Amino acid sequence: MDRGSPFGGGPGGGGRWPGDQGRVPVQGRPPERDDNDGSSLVRPYAVTGGRTRPRYDLAIEALVTAAPYPPRDVAVLTPEYRAIMDLCRSARSVAEVSALLRLPLGVARVLVADMAVEGLLRLHQSQSATTAGGQPDLRLLERVLSGLRKL
Repeated sequence: MDRGSPFGGGPGGGGRWPGDQGRVPVQGRPPERDDNDGSSLVRPYAVTGGRTRPRYDLAIEALVTAAPYPPRDVAVLTPEYRAIMDLCRSARSVAEVSALLRLPLGVARVLVADMAVEGLLRLHQSQSATTAGGQPDLRLLERVLSGLRKL
């Protein structure tokens, strides 16, 4: 038995999981992670200080721009904050920030909300899709329907 693999590694074993013989790899599977690709190995909860929700309700479609004159030196910011600042030189939605930086959406929402509170980012929230009575805004629904018909 080959000591380098817990599953044999000798003839027929190949270091694979038991029962894998004859199985075909799944097509469309994302590529294996390369540990030397330079990406962060910091867990998302560590980046957000253990928080899973932003300090206030932040819509994923809200547009975000970097503050033209941040209240503190950008060089002392965390790598995540600097990346968000660089990305938000032009308006981006919170969902775009999440996707482009490969951050979980919840983490991006927490970081963007924190940065807005610190004056590093400006938020441009969309108007509410409901009226004061809790009913959907009819004009918004008509615009959405019109846009769908144009597709």
